[in-house]
Amino acid sequence: MAGTYTHPESLVSTDWVAQNLSNPKVVLAEVDVDTSAYEQGHIQGAVGWHWKNQLQDTLTREILSKAQLEKLISEAGISNDQTVVLYGDNNNWFAAWAFWLLQVYGHHDLKLMNGGRAKWLAENRPLTKDVAKRAATQYRASNANTSLRALRDYVMTGVSKAGSVKLVDVRSPQEYKGELLAPAALPQEGAQRGGHIPGAQNIPWGTAVAEDGTFKSHDDLKKIYGDKGISGDREVIAYCRIGERSAHTWFALSQLLGYQNVRNYDGSWTEWGSLVGAPIEK
Repeated sequence: MAGTYTHPESLVSTDWVAQNLSNPKVVLAEVDVDTSAYEQGHIQGAVGWHWKNQLQDTLTREILSKAQLEKLISEAGISNDQTVVLYGDNNNWFAAWAFWLLQVYGHHDLKLMNGGRAKWLAENRPLTKDVAKRAATQYRASNANTSLRALRDYVMTGVSKAGSVKLVDVRSPQEYKGELLAPAALPQEGAQRGGHIPGAQNIPWGTAVAEDGTFKSHDDLKKIYGDKGISGDREVIAYCRIGERSAHTWFALSQLLGYQNVRNYDGSWTEWGSLVGAPIEK
């Protein structure tokens, strides 16, 4: 019998979204690296967030503080008791990052739209240019759940544990080998060295999705990660270049496979590859 996702409630179809556009309990948020996409047309009622400029503190290169997140969510008109459905460009990389961030701060009624913006467009579903206007709320976040995040010193400790912590490098094989510093289509900058963190298994994020951008089945995912020794019996730390592709893998591992101890190293290779004294492999 085929397995089912551990948290199927975390993933919804484009059909589900279309059927809930008028549901007052549901709020859509489009999260993009290029917010001109939102301006060109978005799903009715969706608020738009820029992954870097709005979901991070760019002065400190940190995730939003609790107060900053509360301000963002309150201004978007989202309440603590509403269902937040996230979707976006680049195969939901940045939407998955927002899902991870909101879970860090305790908003558990979250869903990711399977296939993201690209699937909605491929199905010729309607878009609007009208900017969503919602009355401001007084959103209250929980204190940050640090068990979902790996900072560089934590990763360094994990490397020294020699196998008790599993590292997953979700970048392309060329980045993993040190031949590229970024995806081929992007400027090759952001780190001083190429390579990967010692002991990390290379399981590119794209192996988890089908051609239409939706996630593969539970059984397929279990085999993909299990064949590389990622079975959920040990702590897992996922990383990429800037933390968004690894958030996509974090979602697959924690929400779809239900692995209990999974962290996203959002500093990722742009941090590790520039750290003085940090070990690397090629």
